[in-house]
Amino acid sequence: MSSFNLSLPVAIGCDHAGFEYKSKFGLWLREQGFAVNDLGVHQNSSVDYPDFAHPVANAVEKEEAAFGILICGSANGVCMTANKHPGIRAALCWQTDVAKITRLHNNANIICIPARFVAFEYALQMVEKFMKTQFEGGRHQQRIDKISC
Repeated sequence: MSSFNLSLPVAIGCDHAGFEYKSKFGLWLREQGFAVNDLGVHQNSSVDYPDFAHPVANAVEKEEAAFGILICGSANGVCMTANKHPGIRAALCWQTDVAKITRLHNNANIICIPARFVAFEYALQMVEKFMKTQFEGGRHQQRIDKISC
């Protein structure tokens, strides 16, 4: 089972390139019984990804969300933006094994999905793997403790 506090909502956000995936993730999460804090974008028109990545990172950082999902074309922009927040460990994931190891070893709290490079069904598998994987702790915690500047 997950080490996330799933009594909290899942914070989700995207830019225009991630709009379709965000909508589908939100629907899927609600069907699974999770609360969703949809922080936008709410229509498919060009936007600046930091305007949506910062609110997701804030929600996770303030423990108002169990974890976050960010989606953009390459996932690089949202990942870089979220990782500017202390306490955020946003992980750019493109494979299920990457999603798993970012939780297992890095205790990632935001998964970043590159909508232009992975099919939705595979992205959904990554999110499921991310949600279900517990942080291993131990030697990995001492490494995480060294991340902040």
